[in-house]
Amino acid sequence: MSVHLLDVAPTDVDAGALGLVLGAPAPAALAALSLHDDIAGSVMLGVLGASHVVVAESGGRVLTEQVSCDAVRSGGTRLPEVEEQQGYRFVSRTELVAEDEFRRRAATLRDEASGEQWVCGAFPGDRDALTALTASADAGEWHWRTWHLYPGPGGGTVVSTESRWRP
Repeated sequence: MSVHLLDVAPTDVDAGALGLVLGAPAPAALAALSLHDDIAGSVMLGVLGASHVVVAESGGRVLTEQVSCDAVRSGGTRLPEVEEQQGYRFVSRTELVAEDEFRRRAATLRDEASGEQWVCGAFPGDRDALTALTASADAGEWHWRTWHLYPGPGGGTVVSTESRWRP
């Protein structure tokens, strides 16, 4: 997969306004990647307006995860550091980083996004305004990671998440 240059204005431009909602209907993605594993089932990774949606399906069970500024309005909560439910674990981290570090992380993500199990969206205004997702399956469990990069004066904010789901 490569970096998708999205010709849309990002709708989620404030990392501090991000939330998490589980089980809500999945909004349409601007860029998406679907993966399948014979044991774990399928997962769809989607880039939203500088946020993400993941839909995992296995054995008749479905999990949706949305991290966005719309998540709270959709019945979710402000972005937690940790969220756990039966068979599901979510961890997030928000960092303010200096300009050099921010640009280095963006370059690394663009390079890694050339891999087969990645989807990445770049937004207008700053080539380092990115949302990137990757996933893998192991022993019937999905594991995905996401990065949301918000450029700002003198650096930027990096929000990273890591989720595991065992249906």
